[in-house]
Amino acid sequence: MSRVGKVERTTKESSVYVEIDLDGTGQVEISTGVPFYDHMLTAFGVHGCFDLIVRATGDVEIDAHHSVEDIAIVLGQALREALGDKAGIRRFGDCWIPMDETLAHAAVDVSGRPYCVHRGEPEQFNTFTIGGNYPFVLNRHVFESLAFHAQIALHVRVEYGRDPHHVAEAEFKAIARALRAAVEPDPRVGGIPSTKGVL
Repeated sequence: MSRVGKVERTTKESSVYVEIDLDGTGQVEISTGVPFYDHMLTAFGVHGCFDLIVRATGDVEIDAHHSVEDIAIVLGQALREALGDKAGIRRFGDCWIPMDETLAHAAVDVSGRPYCVHRGEPEQFNTFTIGGNYPFVLNRHVFESLAFHAQIALHVRVEYGRDPHHVAEAEFKAIARALRAAVEPDPRVGGIPSTKGVL
């Protein structure tokens, strides 16, 4: 069964196309107009073992905010589409990612109930722009938008970290690996992994 989601969204601020194959091998084609975000989405696809295409244009000359958030919205929608009825998946997943001096954790429930808890990023990074193009503060917008539109419960926390690049990258990789575990087929589950019978 193909588990592929394809979503396109156009507004006055951005034009976004996302395609994700949950059963891929980590092949990625990313172009967002925001180089550091390209780097994060590449890590997300590779470490999630998702085949991922993201093509976006937007008003990045004003700020990266619109494009970054809109891409996260569409990525969440594509993920939700790819999951279908969620029969036979593990549903839950989590991952710790150490990146040099940084340690981050993500836990996911593909629950159908969107929720995001995001804690632990060093407050002094909130005014920092990584690579001159990605405001660090956008991480929370990305994770909240992804969780809401994918309809998943997502908990992300940073235990510690000193480098904004490492903190952001550890978070993205932890989310990718947690999602990879959650959406994997479970050979012991024949139907919907819920006592409700629906996710």
